[in-house]
Amino acid sequence: MFREISKLVIYRNLEEDSILFKFADICEKFMEGGYQEESLINEIYQQIHRLLDISTQYGFDHNLWHCYLAYILATNENPFSITMEKVGAVEGSVNKFAIGDFSIFKRLFDYDFSEMEKELNINCFSTILDYHAIEKKEQRYHKSVSDKVKVLAKEIEKAFDGEEIFKIVTEFYKDYGVGRFGLNKAFRISSGSDGDVVFHAINNMDTVMLDDLVGYEIQKKKLRDNTMAFVQGKKANNVLLFGDSGTGKSTSIKAIVNEYYGQGLRMIEIYKHQFKDLSSVIAQIKNRNYKFIIYMDDLSFEEFEIEYSASRFQFK
Repeated sequence: MFREISKLVIYRNLEEDSILFKFADICEKFMEGGYQEESLINEIYQQIHRLLDISTQYGFDHNLWHCYLAYILATNENPFSITMEKVGAVEGSVNKFAIGDFSIFKRLFDYDFSEMEKELNINCFSTILDYHAIEKKEQRYHKSVSDKVKVLAKEIEKAFDGEEIFKIVTEFYKDYGVGRFGLNKAFRISSGSDGDVVFHAINNMDTVMLDDLVGYEIQKKKLRDNTMAFVQGKKANNVLLFGDSGTGKSTSIKAIVNEYYGQGLRMIEIYKHQFKDLSSVIAQIKNRNYKFIIYMDDLSFEEFEIEYSASRFQFK
């Protein structure tokens, strides 16, 4: 079964070092025979370790193998998944390739590890297929990713074939999007080794809502109305929140993102020294099916600070 991974068309852009490809190598060695048992078991445990690591990072539970496969489908950005994010399922020849890929994923979902366990006298696969995770605080893992991936895994488990998975996954892309922007609410940025901007998901953002902020009813209504217009594609204003420290400026932004995340709102936090990266940020997000708040905290400048001038010059 794992040999069929080489037949993937749309989802073949996985790294060769991925857990999936490593398990494919392991299964191929097992089926061909002639392996060194101790060496093969060591390879298995290495990949189980990696699977546990990603499962802890994203709060996966129950069947970790299914969650991992669903995670691949939920996060793999390719021309097909990004198109489905924008328009949903439409007629096209590419769908045949997609259904073929999903048929392979269906067989991966149903793969039976019991023969390998019995032959090698191990039980790690049985453990990850019925895994009971230690409960963690939401701020310690990517809960927004975790919840959606676990639901997707459960739906694919019940699918009969690749065509059913096609419907499930394309609806998922349309409802939630795909990849980092689809599954996360907020991001920070940094400069990559090649000079490009790298996005980092913020997984410990407070779950505060606007109703949790006492007072400021007029201000909250203006902020709500403006944000609603923004996510609906209507005319909206840039927003400047000002006031003393501790009066709820940053909290209001977090609350807005929490309330309108389901309608496609995302936030990118940028610091003053990163103004020069704005054009790169915009280039990466402009064709995605979301509305982005560019959040700049503590917008004040001293005479010796030149970032604002540099940023203004860049966009002329």
